[in-house]
Amino acid sequence: MSIIDKYKINSIDNSDSYEWLLRKHYAKTIPSLIHSFGLFNIDNEMMGVCCYGSPANNHNNNMGKYRMIELVRLCIKECPEKNLLSYFVAGTFHYLKKPLALISYADQGKNHHGYIYQATNWIYTGLGGGVDFYIDENKREIHSRIMSDYRLKYPNMNRDDIAKMLKWDKVEGTYKHRYFMFLGSKRDKKDMRNIMKEKYSIKEYPKGDNIRYDASYEPNQQLRLFAV
Repeated sequence: MSIIDKYKINSIDNSDSYEWLLRKHYAKTIPSLIHSFGLFNIDNEMMGVCCYGSPANNHNNNMGKYRMIELVRLCIKECPEKNLLSYFVAGTFHYLKKPLALISYADQGKNHHGYIYQATNWIYTGLGGGVDFYIDENKREIHSRIMSDYRLKYPNMNRDDIAKMLKWDKVEGTYKHRYFMFLGSKRDKKDMRNIMKEKYSIKEYPKGDNIRYDASYEPNQQLRLFAV
């Protein structure tokens, strides 16, 4: 049987990804989520999650007139199937409203190079990120827009003062490999690529040995029915 016969992709509630993100993904936080997708085997067991959210960097919230979202989390069970992760990521594109620009990052601080993005033909534009962020008491990332709202509410307080008042923990940002993917018609993709090139230059894919993190945790919530 081929991968397409053995595995299916389905939209899931954002909350269905929480255990995966908090316990199995290395970041152990829940970012701002817009769309979440699950990878299911023929027994309807959820094998992985792929989540999209609003870009944390306000500079990347749009691509001209085109909407942009960020692939913020990707997590999958250990599986010997070749190309399964590529099938999963590419398969989520069919569920996203187009035209649409996607951005994602691979954390070089964790010795990640973004090989899954390279395998699915994303465009590499060098290093980005490096911005500190905050997490609340429930280990959820505080989106930059939320911090901006508090800065307007408390104009005499800086970011760190606000975080201390709200009991948010500061997390030091690291520079990350930045990738883009454009979805839509040929014209839409060409337009978005040209807009991107006004900000960034296209570079050769980075290479190196990835360091694997401990992803042995098995989520309790595994069985789900496919939507009809």
